[in-house]
Amino acid sequence: MNQLAPGAPAPRQAAPTADEKARPARRRVLASFGALPAGAVLATAGAAHAAPAGRGKGKGHGKGKGDFRLGIENLLEPEILETLRGARVGLITNPTGTDRELRSTIDLLVAAQEGGGFTMTALFGPEHGVRGAEPAGGSVGDYLDEKTGLPVRSLYGATQKPTPEMLADVDVLVFDIQDIGTRFYTYIWTLYYAMEAAGENGKRFVVLDRPNPLGTDIEGFVLEPELSSFVGLREIPQTHGLTVGELARLFNGEFLDGAVTLEVIEMSGFDPEDPAAADLPWVLPSPNIPTPDTAVVYAGTGLIESLNISEGRGTTTPFLWFGAPFIGEAQIDAIITDLQSAGLPGVLYRPMFATPISSKHAGAFCGGLQLHVTDASAYEPVRTGVHVLAALLRNVDEVDWREGEDCRTEEDVCWIDKLSGTKRTRAMLEAGDSPESIVAAWGEEAQRFSATTRRYRLY
Repeated sequence: MNQLAPGAPAPRQAAPTADEKARPARRRVLASFGALPAGAVLATAGAAHAAPAGRGKGKGHGKGKGDFRLGIENLLEPEILETLRGARVGLITNPTGTDRELRSTIDLLVAAQEGGGFTMTALFGPEHGVRGAEPAGGSVGDYLDEKTGLPVRSLYGATQKPTPEMLADVDVLVFDIQDIGTRFYTYIWTLYYAMEAAGENGKRFVVLDRPNPLGTDIEGFVLEPELSSFVGLREIPQTHGLTVGELARLFNGEFLDGAVTLEVIEMSGFDPEDPAAADLPWVLPSPNIPTPDTAVVYAGTGLIESLNISEGRGTTTPFLWFGAPFIGEAQIDAIITDLQSAGLPGVLYRPMFATPISSKHAGAFCGGLQLHVTDASAYEPVRTGVHVLAALLRNVDEVDWREGEDCRTEEDVCWIDKLSGTKRTRAMLEAGDSPESIVAAWGEEAQRFSATTRRYRLY
């Protein structure tokens, strides 16, 4: 199905606004990772900037990787660890919960119990589980952790929110998971539900802060409340530009009425505009985010999930490659021509053929193309993702929304609506509107949200 008018003009790159010209380089944090392997209360748009005022390269707390420390490392300092004395502690984590030497937060806290005078009583597993072995969408069960003997309570199975029974032997919930800055990445909603449960049950909540790989940039529509789901519970944009600790502060201040006794153990030596500040080895936050480049593109190419096109699951390049059996050489060339004409920064394209071993089109030989990120600091994931969807819809007749006939009317709720947070994206693409008109449509919302975030930023 070709949902863009065949004669529609090729997308053009919009001229940069004064704000875009003035703002600092984007996603500097992610670049340094790569070196090693609406209902929300919004501020007025008039004072909005794409990055917090008074910030930029050289204006952060640290001068290099020798000064940088993660939240978990600062928690283990005796004077901070003392705040857990006498508490029964539950830890929400996964394989990304490590220090800079890749020592597990689970192991570090278990070892620190005696000296810190606290007791570890439970582990809580998000999507993919505490040890990260479950596939996307796979239900995670309760069990005893083989290494520590601690009970593991699932937050991605029968319930996504801790129940009073699950918290009965917990005084303090500690959260240590690496987010990748994207609204439809579910770990932040595990954070939200856990915070909500902590407020309702009188539990302290501690977030061990980590960098946002996408830095401080904000892209995409703010979620419309009627489209709330576990890939977007509350009214934030598609990329939120906050560390997980800053996001927790925003959740508490904007959506939870300050009901949570929240403590964020900050990073030290951290400047989101300083590439050396997050000089960390890459730990897969989930099975299909295997590399830093995957984390760069996911916020945009994750939208391909909404089509009958493989987003690369079941290949060695998930979210960097996309394709389908009905895409041939001519269509690939046309898609690349469209993307090249858009002048999108920080990315190159090449034809690539693959046979996914799982997920969509498993076992079928597929034509498609791979994105190659050449400059993570300049790359704009959501803008690029919208251009990719438009190019597919324009150039391949068989491309359709993944629901097919069940995604035809304004009343239908389709996966593209949930991922983009609005039905406007689908409507504009189907009408043949240019990708840049979609980008322009979310601009004011993103600016208002950016202004709101200032009171919650820590760095």
